[in-house]
Amino acid sequence: MRTDRIFARLEQEPARPLTPPPEMSGTRRALFFTTLGLYAAIVAAVLTTSRLVRLDWQVMLFRPYKQWPELHAFLDYFVVLGQRGPTAVLVAAWLGWRSWRQRTLRPLLVLSASLLLLNVTVGAAKLGMGREGPHYANRIGANEMFLTGDIFPSGHTANAVVTWGILAYLATTPRARRRLSVVAAVFALGVGTTTVYIGTHWVSDVLLGWASGLLILLALPWFEPLIAHVEAYLLSHWYRFREGVAPLSARLRPPGARIQPAAARLGAGGAYPASRPEPALSEPALPAALSADPPARAGEPRTHHPAHARQHAARSERSPVTPAGSRRPYGERTVSRTAPMGPRK
Repeated sequence: MRTDRIFARLEQEPARPLTPPPEMSGTRRALFFTTLGLYAAIVAAVLTTSRLVRLDWQVMLFRPYKQWPELHAFLDYFVVLGQRGPTAVLVAAWLGWRSWRQRTLRPLLVLSASLLLLNVTVGAAKLGMGREGPHYANRIGANEMFLTGDIFPSGHTANAVVTWGILAYLATTPRARRRLSVVAAVFALGVGTTTVYIGTHWVSDVLLGWASGLLILLALPWFEPLIAHVEAYLLSHWYRFREGVAPLSARLRPPGARIQPAAARLGAGGAYPASRPEPALSEPALPAALSADPPARAGEPRTHHPAHARQHAARSERSPVTPAGSRRPYGERTVSRTAPMGPRK
């Protein structure tokens, strides 16, 4: 295996992908309305207490979790693949990396839009029909509708269809789309049948959950223009924010200070000159420096004068260290008190 291909996949792409988002084709539109009709048929079959409700009760009284108890431990963990929290975090982490690598926010925005549609549609159906689960059934053979439950349709099943189906929807190549579609179908079918095995959902709950998730995936192309508009809005504000933030050196620079260009600071050959000009003083320090007496000549004692006090108050006693050494004359340099004053004995 060549490692250069692996490292190339970990780097950002030079430009955004040119693959256009899926459109609402005639086939997709036909599948959407067919699934919508199936959704309505399942709801009508449960409301009229038809044979579908009889099948619900037969499977519930069969108690699959008692027929194959050796599968219970594994399926308790497998059903987590349908829980919204863990799956949303896992898929969001993957799509976030893809967004960074492809320089686009579309994967995260598509996931957010699909989860929002899932919460609104499935949540409204659950609260509106109020069906009780198998463990809380009141009368054998009844549809248990419009009570205090919230299991119709199955949220685990619909979430598995949407969350894992998003990966296939966002695939950029036909080969990847086919493979991810198979993975999403396995997870969606497995999570749905697992909830029936454990006894937390009726068979009709799972059927309606599959239909609910498939409706959201099929309807996503209708929301692509809105997603593109939101992406353009967020990116424009992000670029404007980056351009409006001043560099760190400019934010830490004191007011009134002047910065000399690098060409003026460097001498011939790129070396610093032996004598460097005095650094520019800030505006509050200029009057004190102009009113001070000129410095004493070499060999003359420096007298104490209030002007000198003002000058030293405006400038630090410590001589700044430069690549050329200290600017203070050699005779005025202080000697460390810890250094020995005479030869060692």
